Amino acid sequence: MRLHVDQRHERVLELVRERGSLRVAELAEELGMSAVTLRRDVEALAAQGLVERLHGAVVWPTGQSRPALAAAPPAEGLVVGMVVPTTEYYYADVVRGARQTVEAAGARLTIGLSRYLPDEDAAQARRLLSTGADGLLLTPSWESGCPEPGEGLWAVEQGVPVVLVERSAPLGHPAAGLDRVRSDHAHGAAEAVAHLAGLGHRAIALAVQDSPTAPRLRVGYRAAVEALGLTPVSAAPLDGAPSRSEAKRFERTLEYLCEAVASGNVTAAIVHSDADAIVLIPRLQARGVRVPEDLAVIAYDDEVAGLADLPLTAVAPDKHAVGAAAARLLLDRLGATEPGAADPGAGESGRRPAARRHLDILPSLRIRVSCGAVAAAP
Repeated sequence: MRLHVDQRHERVLELVRERGSLRVAELAEELGMSAVTLRRDVEALAAQGLVERLHGAVVWPTGQSRPALAAAPPAEGLVVGMVVPTTEYYYADVVRGARQTVEAAGARLTIGLSRYLPDEDAAQARRLLSTGADGLLLTPSWESGCPEPGEGLWAVEQGVPVVLVERSAPLGHPAAGLDRVRSDHAHGAAEAVAHLAGLGHRAIALAVQDSPTAPRLRVGYRAAVEALGLTPVSAAPLDGAPSRSEAKRFERTLEYLCEAVASGNVTAAIVHSDADAIVLIPRLQARGVRVPEDLAVIAYDDEVAGLADLPLTAVAPDKHAVGAAAARLLLDRLGATEPGAADPGAGESGRRPAARRHLDILPSLRIRVSCGAVAAAP
């Protein structure tokens, strides 16, 4: 027979009052409840000040009469769930950074993959919670990197701490209040523009593939062009009409860059991604466009840019740092790490402040041959 919510709350309070401290997983098993339901009950009781949740455990509130508590449970036993589109290419380092940080804290990371399939993000999150995840690192498959109106509400309804990874939500959207960590792609694009401008280029093209990264690249590119007083360049054809065919995408981008160079104005380009740049540069050269003499190129991502036969200057998002920072933020939220001396918000209780945090990790620019700032080896 299922207990009414009030009966469940009374039973939770009775057991915690009696024993002082209980692991959430142990309490769920003893009460015959799902871990998801118990977490929601504990959150509700904690919001009323009737219990405290700390380090994946439920404890009797400080200052109230209760049995002596055992030492606070360690992070060991905590489970961090992570939903990402894939563990290949870009996200391999993001996952690696999160995993190393979680395991260094004595916790465990479990992974769910959405493969960009519709509704799969929420399904994977539910699966991870049902198998014991105490908190979630989420990279939803939002095409623009942000949810559309009415999209993404599920991310704020999980009943456990959530950190968005390489995603953000617009102001006013419920998910905008979630913790998040992302690469500042706009800053990365602006740094690339500034570097090319410093080399004397006044008209710089931007060729990006359709991806959640693209909108932020366009924002940074346009801001830097305006701030530096550079010559505006017509938008790439893919900006208004993305191509679903890889062959068509390369063909259209190639034509755009060749025409831009032939016009006599454009002398530099930023290409997303570096894999695209590796494909495009030989085709440009076959059409008589020399790199970097006729067209200086900076790639975006730096996954394989340094391995090209003409090593590519590239903007390199620190994906490992993004994953690590997101994991630390979630572990802090779960109470699995101790506040450092530099944390001004830690009070006498030693607990982290409840304020949400939005962290932007700045990419770095790695100079190689393709931008013309470094001479090619003889």
